[in-house]
Amino acid sequence: MPSRMLLSCDPHDNEAGLMLLEDLTTNANQVQLEVLEEILTQNANTEYLRGYLDGHSDKGLFKKKVPIVNYEDIKPHIERIANGEPSRIISAQPITELLTRNFRGQPKLMPSTAEDLDRKTFFYNLLIPVMNKYVDGLDQGKGMYLLFIKPEISTPSGLMARPVLTSYYKSSNFRNRPFNPFNVYTSPDETILCLDSKQSMYCQLLCGLVQRDEVLRVGAVFASAFLRAIKFLEDHWRELCSNIRTGCVSDWITDPSCRNAVSSFLSKPQPDLADFIEFECNGESWEGIIKKLWPRTKYIEVIVTGSMAQYIPTLEFYSGGLPLVSTMYASSECYYGINLKPLSKPSDVSYTLLPNMAYFEFLHVQKNNGKLTVQKIISPCFCHLFSGLYRYRTGDILMVTGFYNNAPQFRFVQRRNVVLSIDTDKTNEEDLLKAVTQAKLLLEPYGFLLTEYTSYADTSSIPGHYVLFWELKTRGNNDLSEPDHTIMEQCCSTVEESLDSVYRRCRRRDNSIGPLEIRIVKPGTFDALMDFCVSQGSSVNQYKTPRCIKSKEAIKILDSRVVGKVFSKKVPFWEPFKMETK
Repeated sequence: MPSRMLLSCDPHDNEAGLMLLEDLTTNANQVQLEVLEEILTQNANTEYLRGYLDGHSDKGLFKKKVPIVNYEDIKPHIERIANGEPSRIISAQPITELLTRNFRGQPKLMPSTAEDLDRKTFFYNLLIPVMNKYVDGLDQGKGMYLLFIKPEISTPSGLMARPVLTSYYKSSNFRNRPFNPFNVYTSPDETILCLDSKQSMYCQLLCGLVQRDEVLRVGAVFASAFLRAIKFLEDHWRELCSNIRTGCVSDWITDPSCRNAVSSFLSKPQPDLADFIEFECNGESWEGIIKKLWPRTKYIEVIVTGSMAQYIPTLEFYSGGLPLVSTMYASSECYYGINLKPLSKPSDVSYTLLPNMAYFEFLHVQKNNGKLTVQKIISPCFCHLFSGLYRYRTGDILMVTGFYNNAPQFRFVQRRNVVLSIDTDKTNEEDLLKAVTQAKLLLEPYGFLLTEYTSYADTSSIPGHYVLFWELKTRGNNDLSEPDHTIMEQCCSTVEESLDSVYRRCRRRDNSIGPLEIRIVKPGTFDALMDFCVSQGSSVNQYKTPRCIKSKEAIKILDSRVVGKVFSKKVPFWEPFKMETK
């Protein structure tokens, strides 16, 4: 059998793909040992590992001497490479790009190699036989997948730093992919690769509507992105119908590649199609609109686990009863596993770890007579990657739920310390505290003090937005019951300006988060919140005000005591991160 470290999967051969999956999961322990051996053998003489192992590649010595690290620990090594030093600081393979992920308001830079793209291609190809096992006829039509790229960062070394999906869509693995009847998109590559997100969205939806009779599945990467597309369709369907009716794309679509690609689908006027779309979109309700516009659709493919679960009710409203399918779990650092029961309910989704993608360590796994047993163990995950991360703490908290053959299955629980998330933003308690601390300074000259606050991510509208509940008190002889509306608007804007670059990018460039809202509550509201939490089992002695609320009952208590609401009127400043040479 060929090496399991860098496999290929023919997406046309379902039987071979499923057999390969069986082999990997049956021999998961052996594959993991082979992965670790190859990583150590290949990288033993890198500067990083040589400092701990002195050129040896012994697996036992590795776990004894190489420490578990966070991003702060490895950041200096990666920055040296970004500034032009050789890859062999951490990796024997040439690092070809850096993948970005948010870290305290600035992007983490994750090393990546050409082989990493091949592993991701293998991963995506393996999803196809799994879906074909449960859904027939996917080769008889197309997928309307709304995919987008984001801005890149140029580093002094010449290496580009970009989000993981942008990296894949811009790679030759994606752009030069062989034809596969099971994975044909309605969106031309030119529309996916358009950096103007509004033009990209418009053109992809236009192509999806023109090809509505061929669409068998719809989706985006995240549930939030798909719902943002539905909201965009609500706002632009009249113009889209006009384009379809006349056979001409709107003048404001100025990206040449986008315009040329879309024009090939608008080769002639289609008044009947435009009339049909107009009739459906102009109805009393958009409930079930996806099935109405794309009647052959079999499922919606979006990530609806983790923080994206908050969008399930809205997706169900638009879907017309279609299954919601989460096919995979991945991060910037690593692609972890796939969902082997893709039609299961979102609440029941578990992902099966693919043991050839990296070497994984989970803490707190118990042993019973030499066999692994699982009792919903919540574990932080550590990855060892071919590209030069060793015993790296990813920050993802996973719940191990069982095994498929000998491969662990898991659910995503949360990202460490995150309290608010609407889209790709991840705001933790510390970030929120700093932002609120800056904003409340605006109140003090007017005699107001912020005594308590909490928050929640409101996804009842599209796009969702952050909501802060503030309880205020007056100081001295201040006769005002609440601050001036303009001052509170400034507080909203200050919070937004103080949040990290990913939040501000989502607000300014992506339009994936709506204006932040502050709701002022009457005095005593947070006492009522404490009473509720204690009634639900919290200890009075140990009670601390939660800085993020997820309970619908708790939000209802807060909302019932709101005396004023205000939204941010300014869009926060954002510009792409620029690396400076050190």
